[in-house]
Amino acid sequence: MLECYYGNSLENSSRPAVSDGSGCQHAVSEYNSGCGQFEKRPNRRTNPFSLFPEPWTLTPVKALVLTQYHQFEYLDVPEPRIGEEDVLVEVKACGICGSDVHGMDGSTGRRIPPIIMGHEASGVIVRVGSRVDGWSVGDRVTFDSTASCGQCHYCRQGRVNLCDRRRVLGVSCQEFRCDGAYAERVAVPQRILYRLPDELSFERAAMVEPVSVAVHAAGRVPVRLNDTAVVVGTGMIGLLVVQALRLSGCRRILAVDLDRRKLDLACRFGADEGICPDAADVARIVRDRTGGRGADLALEVVGLPATVSLAVECCRRGGSVGLIGNLTPQVPLPLQTVVTRELTLFGSYASSGEYPACLELIARGAIDVDAMISAVAPLSEAPTWFQRLYRGDEALMKVILQP
Repeated sequence: MLECYYGNSLENSSRPAVSDGSGCQHAVSEYNSGCGQFEKRPNRRTNPFSLFPEPWTLTPVKALVLTQYHQFEYLDVPEPRIGEEDVLVEVKACGICGSDVHGMDGSTGRRIPPIIMGHEASGVIVRVGSRVDGWSVGDRVTFDSTASCGQCHYCRQGRVNLCDRRRVLGVSCQEFRCDGAYAERVAVPQRILYRLPDELSFERAAMVEPVSVAVHAAGRVPVRLNDTAVVVGTGMIGLLVVQALRLSGCRRILAVDLDRRKLDLACRFGADEGICPDAADVARIVRDRTGGRGADLALEVVGLPATVSLAVECCRRGGSVGLIGNLTPQVPLPLQTVVTRELTLFGSYASSGEYPACLELIARGAIDVDAMISAVAPLSEAPTWFQRLYRGDEALMKVILQP
């Protein structure tokens, strides 16, 4: 059972202190500037049972805090501090991501309480650091979910999603802790900011993170005009992958899912056919539709042994498999099939610079996100929506929260 507690502050929390409200922190160090550089320094707590140091020196803001697994508290927390190259964003909209729903129960190990989750957000800049350039108070913005260092080997190559020191907003694990955007305000580095098109609402802009994941995935596999693609898994990301593949020039897209409602949506968003593996031999149908060869590419958007094997089985000789889903850390690989068909496997993680293009695609309606927004609700009501999404017995997709 999901529990929610409403209160005035975290001062009476029974959880140990691990954050000073400044945004991101390391497991053994404290971040002192949003998602900026590490600074090793002693914990300044005076109350061992307080989540945040005392005394508070900043204005409190409301936030949704995961204080224990399956337990949220809607509380006053210190306003995030910003460093010289950070901005403070007043959050206007933040989507509930499936990774937060799964993280809430502790199964992923990446939402260790206490933590303010949330990484699919948009808002308005209300404060800028002394070395911020090109951004002003009042600018409408969104931001990447991943804060990269900008200096490592991968960042210099433009592959910021592979940054050696990447930190994900709203995530707490053994390596780092970074408070996110289920709050009235969030601190982020200027290097991950993106300006919103004037015609784009905050709610639609909050969808850019999942859109960028799908567009990045479609860009990882070698799509050619008139290719046939199979998309295994048509949840939120899978449906966006269908749209991205259609924009990339695929002639035929076959969607695979156990949920017929999701297959109907996939066809609405550009799939030519929806196939339920419970009722049909998916690989045989794919071969029938491709003259006996198989699909040119398959994108797996679940991350389970059966779905990974199915994606491999659907591909023709010399085809490509894109691996996006990662529900489980390890799956068996049909090695002989991969070797004898000379299949190429492409991993795809987060996004890497696709935000501007994705914002433009959403703004002009080339990628439809409106039909995926199931509800817009106040942040204070988030625990109820988390519970409904966790149960999974409703046709809910994206819920957008407004602080």
